[in-house]
Amino acid sequence: MTASNSTNSNIEENINKLERGSFPQNWSAYNTAQTREIELFMKLLADICSFISNSEHRYGRPTLPLPDMIFTSALKVYSGFSLRRFVGLMKIAKEKDYIENICSYSTVSNYMRKPELTQLLHKLIRMSSLPLRSVEKDFAADSSGFSTSRFARYFSFKHGRDLKYRQWVKVHLMCGTKTNVVTDIQITEGNASDYPQLKLLVDNTAGIFQISEVSADKAYSGRSNLKAVSSRGGMPYIPFKKNARPTKKGCRIWREMFHYFQYKRDEFMKHYHKRSNSETVFHMIKTKFRDNVRSKNRTAQINELLSKVLCHNICVVIQEMHELGIEPNFYDYSFNNIHLK
Repeated sequence: MTASNSTNSNIEENINKLERGSFPQNWSAYNTAQTREIELFMKLLADICSFISNSEHRYGRPTLPLPDMIFTSALKVYSGFSLRRFVGLMKIAKEKDYIENICSYSTVSNYMRKPELTQLLHKLIRMSSLPLRSVEKDFAADSSGFSTSRFARYFSFKHGRDLKYRQWVKVHLMCGTKTNVVTDIQITEGNASDYPQLKLLVDNTAGIFQISEVSADKAYSGRSNLKAVSSRGGMPYIPFKKNARPTKKGCRIWREMFHYFQYKRDEFMKHYHKRSNSETVFHMIKTKFRDNVRSKNRTAQINELLSKVLCHNICVVIQEMHELGIEPNFYDYSFNNIHLK
């Protein structure tokens, strides 16, 4: 047996243990992953950013390399340091040849306001989930709010004076239920509805992963969302509201899942409760990278949140490198439909 076949068999054995629900914590692997995380994080982040090509410089003052700026922006979010203290980490990255130049701390802040960074971070998040493509088949969707440093005012007739409230940004995400890797993310205003986001999350996830089932709460319950999951080959485990009826004209999946929900409730709920993994993902992100955003600019807030999720995914990959023995190759799965420009 070759080394590659031996590695694949070990990964398959570990995945089978996950599916049987008998995968106890491997403390040796966990300790190794945690103690080496910072070292491996910088290396893997540099590997992902290496797929980004620089835009052609035509006139004016030369700009800093695009891979460097995305690397430093994500590393800044990962560290949690202030901009001035973060300069020390940039020097370490430069010594290890992860970046070409050390920029001013204010340049990192200015670059986070660039709209073109947003689309790139979306693509990098999906790329960072690629090493776990063979592991994840069941997914969960949910949303959660992140507070900002901005406040809005309104006049309260009840109190007869102006009142203020903190503004929030809402994150909608799809994650794998075995490793908690995020496969796609959408960011909206704090009061935006959850329902319209599921179809896009499912479509983007299906572009990389084979979907077996998707679980979500009642906020996503509706004919179009059930059809969106079914059209991608998955089973939608979304509970029905009290006023739901079995007759939805022209929607077979609605009728089938309604009767499944009514007559095999216990079996349905076993699949549905995988949704709790999405809450675990938000807990992991908020605990490690804070539950608020520091940026005041709207675009910078979005980019900061996307960077948090990118950092989370890389940390998940590092953990599974030691737990499952996967190879962190981010461009080994015919992912040519994403062009990082």
